[in-house]
Amino acid sequence: MIGIIGGSGLEDPKFLKGAEEKSLETKFGKPSSPIVVGEIVGKKIAILSRHGRKHDIMPTNVNNRANIWALKELGVKKVLATTACGSLREEIIPGEMVFADQFIDRTSKRSSTFFDKEEVCHIPMADPFCEKTRGKLVETAKNLGLKHHEKGTIVTIEGPRFSTRAESNMFRTIGGDVVNMSTVPESVLAREAGMCYQPIALATDYDCWKLEDRVDIGSVLEVFKKNVENVKKLLLETIPKLELGECECQKHIDTAIIRAKED
Repeated sequence: MIGIIGGSGLEDPKFLKGAEEKSLETKFGKPSSPIVVGEIVGKKIAILSRHGRKHDIMPTNVNNRANIWALKELGVKKVLATTACGSLREEIIPGEMVFADQFIDRTSKRSSTFFDKEEVCHIPMADPFCEKTRGKLVETAKNLGLKHHEKGTIVTIEGPRFSTRAESNMFRTIGGDVVNMSTVPESVLAREAGMCYQPIALATDYDCWKLEDRVDIGSVLEVFKKNVENVKKLLLETIPKLELGECECQKHIDTAIIRAKED
């Protein structure tokens, strides 16, 4: 099964064949929303709204562990995660997509592992996202003529506030290409759960590093809504191309866990 986090309107029955809503309770609590399960071009799909159906869950309070665990229980092996981002580069124009290959974690308050009791998990994250999935997204974006960037580094901040201008410039200095509030620990937990994970970052603004620009939620949502159709087209064309066999991303967890020794 393929998971989509973020929604993007694909829970609409006209896109999802045989749509069925599932309300789950996991050992980590309830996920952000009921999960809509159905099919797209013969592939089984599970769609979860990260911030809730009404977008009433702020980034720090998203129960990422419950979200990823619920998808795992449904049999999800690959996750496509849509996310609104601020651009940190002149060449990444608002409205364009970035298929990130790296992240920088600037969060501080979130539960970032499933293994916090009798086991310790040192999960490898050198290459945090799925190269195979990214390749299919790039291929599809080219075929559809969608403006995109094949690679990039996402800086994930705690939120819910936006960056100061000094912070925005710092993120540029340390190698960030876009900035958001959701990729970490979502992607880390997906790796621990034995899933492939690939973000689809949609640049909605220039953050605030450009002196003539400022970011506010109104402008962010306006740009994102204008480009939802492009995100839908991308997903609908890419999903049939995704292979559901085993991937290297799914194997890292096999050798990452240290179990407590008995006295």
